[in-house]
Amino acid sequence: MDLLLATCNQHKTREFRGLLGSDFEVIDLSSLPEVAIPEETGQTFADNAILKAVETSRCDVRTAQRTVPTLVIADDSGLEVDALGGTPGIYSARYAGENATDAENVDTLLRELRAANVASDQRAARFRCVIALAQDGKLRGTFEGVVEGNIVDPPRGTGGFGYDPVFRPDGFEQTFAEMEPELKNKISHRAKAIAALREAI
Repeated sequence: MDLLLATCNQHKTREFRGLLGSDFEVIDLSSLPEVAIPEETGQTFADNAILKAVETSRCDVRTAQRTVPTLVIADDSGLEVDALGGTPGIYSARYAGENATDAENVDTLLRELRAANVASDQRAARFRCVIALAQDGKLRGTFEGVVEGNIVDPPRGTGGFGYDPVFRPDGFEQTFAEMEPELKNKISHRAKAIAALREAI
């Protein structure tokens, strides 16, 4: 099955391809420069995922190089830290400002926790992912995945991306960045949301 993923984030595309497996052919918007990714103006992860999927699925894309899938998926995901009132939440990718790097976002998060004097055993957090599926401008469904854990300081590991070096999922000693990709892809928030998506389609 062919799917168009409404992102230009190569890390995210690689995860989707790995998690969906060989039954799916996933392309993203990096190969369709004429299609702009809608701005994330929603108030929740679901709002933003739906906005990106529905708006992208309305685009009338014609290309001589390949057939563009009519089924569009988009996700919005991020980190919620209880001691910081659920932030960075939907602002996870730009917590340190527009165009912030992963390292800058992680530094900002740790700095906020230190400034608030949050003890290491009080740093409960979760990764949340919502995937929206759309076709021809209509929403066909949403799928959510959540993984609970806590924030470690200092960061550990060199794998993954985003907040992976500071997120240790419950039941594991390793952060996401220390795990082999195969293990992370079994337990992650995105893996859970994609499992629900696979079952639906």
